[in-house]
Amino acid sequence: MSTPVHRTPTRQSAPPSARERGRTGDPSLVSPGHPLLAIQASLGNRVAVAAVQRADEAARSTAAENTAALPAPRSYRDRIAAVLDKVKKNLELIDTFVKGIHVPANAGFAQQASATASEGLKHSTGASGTAAASENLVTETAGALLSGMEAVKARKDATKHKDGAAFHTADKKANSKTADAVVGAAGAGNYALGIAKELTKAQMAAHAATASEVSGIGSGVVGAVKGARAATRVGLTARKYHALKGLERHDRTDEEAMARLDLARREAEQAADDAYVALDGHWDHEGEDRMARVSQAIDAAWAATGAARDAAADIRRAEDANTMNTVHTYALGKQRNKIGKQAATAVGESAKAAGGIVTAVAATAGGAGLASNPVGWGLAAGAAGLILGVTAYKAGRAGMKRYDGVRHPERWAAADETPAPPASRPDALKEALKFWKKVENGERQAMARRIYGLAAGAGIEGSGQTSSGMRDSARALLVALKAGPDNHGLTPDEWAESLNDPDRSAAWVKEIAEQLSSA
Repeated sequence: MSTPVHRTPTRQSAPPSARERGRTGDPSLVSPGHPLLAIQASLGNRVAVAAVQRADEAARSTAAENTAALPAPRSYRDRIAAVLDKVKKNLELIDTFVKGIHVPANAGFAQQASATASEGLKHSTGASGTAAASENLVTETAGALLSGMEAVKARKDATKHKDGAAFHTADKKANSKTADAVVGAAGAGNYALGIAKELTKAQMAAHAATASEVSGIGSGVVGAVKGARAATRVGLTARKYHALKGLERHDRTDEEAMARLDLARREAEQAADDAYVALDGHWDHEGEDRMARVSQAIDAAWAATGAARDAAADIRRAEDANTMNTVHTYALGKQRNKIGKQAATAVGESAKAAGGIVTAVAATAGGAGLASNPVGWGLAAGAAGLILGVTAYKAGRAGMKRYDGVRHPERWAAADETPAPPASRPDALKEALKFWKKVENGERQAMARRIYGLAAGAGIEGSGQTSSGMRDSARALLVALKAGPDNHGLTPDEWAESLNDPDRSAAWVKEIAEQLSSA
């Protein structure tokens, strides 16, 4: 039998009256103009000096924190990149309209002009096509420059980190942005050829066929490259999707079952409280059987505490299983969406490549290329329709996310932050129309935080009660998302250690959000 331990209940004594404090010389009644005299009288000069030193150190620490909180000045590269980003996003709205509506319609009018031999309509379509190709050229050039600058910065970040989540995020971005810059430069060159084709279409008829042939070849090559890149992404995303689908799916616990678990937890906690009250009563009881009663009460309190602990663990396991089911389903959905968008892009760009080939063949045969044959026109219209549909879907989804972000900020806010007050409906609609702004704290970021919370080690706040089995499942999900040890250039032990490092938590959340992206 264990030695009984008496838990003396803590009772707060009534504060002494003002008269009693006056008799005992309470320092609170000393004149506030002489606080150091009170300290000296009660504790001595050394304590007073130490208090002054601590106050001085606290003031210096606060000043240092305020200084560190000031944002660092942005470099010229960051300023230029910000300007280019804003220019590109503002031009993309016009560019989408031009590529999706203006270009196919202009190609149709050009085909009609060629069929009817209308010189006036031919001049008009040539001028309209020149304007469209010029806008495309400016947008593509801005995008290529921005991608190049972002690729250089990401490569520097990858070199600095060398391994880990931050390295993988930067390295992946560097590779992607480098490819974007190369494809963008090729696209800009193609639009320059398109401008030359439109200018020579009516004014320099002797060179129109040559310009159409060169432009068609350029358009075909760029479209083929973009289509192949999108098709490659479809394959890579499909592999990730099948890896996620092959993982064990955790069953959800419905609301009724959760309510029963919560009721059992509350009853167990109440039983534990009652057991400790009974223990105090038996301890105060006088009699020969006092120690026997105390011993029995201790056993009962211990059993009730264990039951409460087990009930709380059951709820935690059910909550973690529900969270795991949610994030797993979300990850699968994001990869399905990515496959669909990339497949549509691949088909659209391939159709553009086919249209370019038709243009070159028709120009070689002596025609006016895409403008003079309905096959090329149909390919252009179909490609533009597919790409316009994908762009419209992306824009609509982003607008809805910006709307929800300000209209319901508590929905996806982090657990350790106070959400901003919700915006009114008109203000939320205005925010949704700001197409140049990124979604900073949406559903994807919230899902990334949940996945990290399940996969993190016991040293991360809030993750200590996660069961080992659930932690292993979350880490298997990270591996399927291509955020495993091999991707980070770490051994399995180093990778697991990085998940338990609070200094790397932000990098991990960013990495998971990037791997969940369907962009």
